[in-house]
Amino acid sequence: MQAEGKFREWWAWLSFPVLAVLVMIRLWADPAGRVLSHNDDDHGFFLFVMAHGERVLFHGENPFFTDRLNVPDGVNMMANTSILALSVPVAPVTHFLGAGVSLVLLLTLGLAGTAAAWYWVLRRLVTSPVAAWLGALWCGFCPAMVSHANGHINFVSQFVVPFIVWQVLRLREPGRVVRGGVLLGLLIVLQVFVNEEVLLFTALTLGVFVIAYALMAWPEAREVAGRVAAGIGVAAVTAGVLLIYPLWWQFSGPGHYEGQPFTPDEYVTDLLSLGAYARQSLAGNSYIAGVLSVSETEENTFFGLPLLVLLVIGVRMAWRRSVAARSVAIAALLMLLVSMGPHLRASGITTTVPLPFGLFSHLPVINLVSVTRFAMVTATLVGVLLALTVDRGVRLTGRARLWFLAGLVVALVPVLPKPLPTIPATPLPRFIAAEMWRPYVTGDRTVVPVPLPEVTTGREAMRWAALSNLEFRVPRGYFMGPRNAPSDLTGSWNAPHRPTSVLLWKVREYGQIPSVTPRERADAVADLTFWRAGVVVLVPGSRNVDALGVTLTQLLGRGPQQAGGVLLWDVRDLPVPPRG
Repeated sequence: MQAEGKFREWWAWLSFPVLAVLVMIRLWADPAGRVLSHNDDDHGFFLFVMAHGERVLFHGENPFFTDRLNVPDGVNMMANTSILALSVPVAPVTHFLGAGVSLVLLLTLGLAGTAAAWYWVLRRLVTSPVAAWLGALWCGFCPAMVSHANGHINFVSQFVVPFIVWQVLRLREPGRVVRGGVLLGLLIVLQVFVNEEVLLFTALTLGVFVIAYALMAWPEAREVAGRVAAGIGVAAVTAGVLLIYPLWWQFSGPGHYEGQPFTPDEYVTDLLSLGAYARQSLAGNSYIAGVLSVSETEENTFFGLPLLVLLVIGVRMAWRRSVAARSVAIAALLMLLVSMGPHLRASGITTTVPLPFGLFSHLPVINLVSVTRFAMVTATLVGVLLALTVDRGVRLTGRARLWFLAGLVVALVPVLPKPLPTIPATPLPRFIAAEMWRPYVTGDRTVVPVPLPEVTTGREAMRWAALSNLEFRVPRGYFMGPRNAPSDLTGSWNAPHRPTSVLLWKVREYGQIPSVTPRERADAVADLTFWRAGVVVLVPGSRNVDALGVTLTQLLGRGPQQAGGVLLWDVRDLPVPPRG
């Protein structure tokens, strides 16, 4: 029996990486030559993050700031999702195999690692290995996690969270104040360098859980309150000492920003999404999911009606017997309510029905998150409730057991994940792949790709830089920074506009060739000088590429050269301003 138990355990552990590979299999087929079709913006951003990690390890660059993107201002990496705890450890993979391999590797490990971490914790909370396994599978591969696997490495890598939860729970034990507090503090530091947003969600949820538990079991809570509070104090001191400098960079360093470029009620959870199925679920429908979700990467609920019914039955079974189960259910419902924003939205329509989030939506820190992501907490807690439900359900006998198992199949099979779709990426031109750009970037000059990299355009150019491990610098880019520092520090996904960037964006968008004026030519020279340009490169295959080429020729007063499969304008005659 013991050998059989170990055999089952091995199969449980093995199932997580196998399923993760199946979800990411289409990207594994060609990591450098394909991109995730549902989210090529963030795919490109995290390629850049991988390349930054490589430069930190192999070139000794500042982990909290980079001047390789958005020249000359640079990018505050602590104020962006730089996942340094992941990108730096895989830097050797990035260096030798490329950023594309590192990206798909981390997405795969994120899914599998999250499921495995929850399995380790749930095995200590429930008696049935099957219950722990199913709960862990949900936590690692629920619709929310699979939708974020469309490029969001920071959100699928939640394998630290279960251990944070476990260490908080263990603070109740005598003699763990210092040791447990220090360990909790170190886990908090690690999670900061994976995803601060998830850490915030975790802290808020644990707070709700503790308050709910204390209200329903005050004598027990009062007995351990001192130890738990002291342990959390030790954790706070430990984390604070280690994080004071990185957090200074984030909130006060070069390139810091305040707030988000959207209002709190812009991205919220739709009520009807609870009973629907996500795009990448076996029973999913793209049209319905499109109406009920923020985007392909934010399908944070989509549980399906059968699972909702099963959870209601499970919570009812455990309500009188387990204060912990009640507290988990309360936390899940509260986080779900918060995720719905200040007004109820149903079937894509925002109603006038007010919700509690409107009372505190503008509080500091809360106004920095995308509200619908609070539902990711609910999704994870659904996994915990599922484990608790199955743990009781497998003890049933006779017909009750059969009915329970049938309900479990009906609830879970429709939400099984499908492989994420990908599309072919444009091959790197020989000018980039063969490093023909090197003579143009001597003396601290940059490659200026057109279209310029922005949040919704020029993504191919950002991919060029990332797959070259940021060996050459580029202006602008897709990142979070101040809208127009120092006068306006509101967060923005774009670098501050400049006359030439606006002009080229319009040409790319509408295809109309402007009659370039002397003022626009002077602006182009000033902007290229500001960007420290050595060469302007037209990205092949871009939208309205011919119109862009004609416009560049007019702006620069010279025709292009052809080299390595691209058209380029040599601007090394322009001055290079001294670094500020």
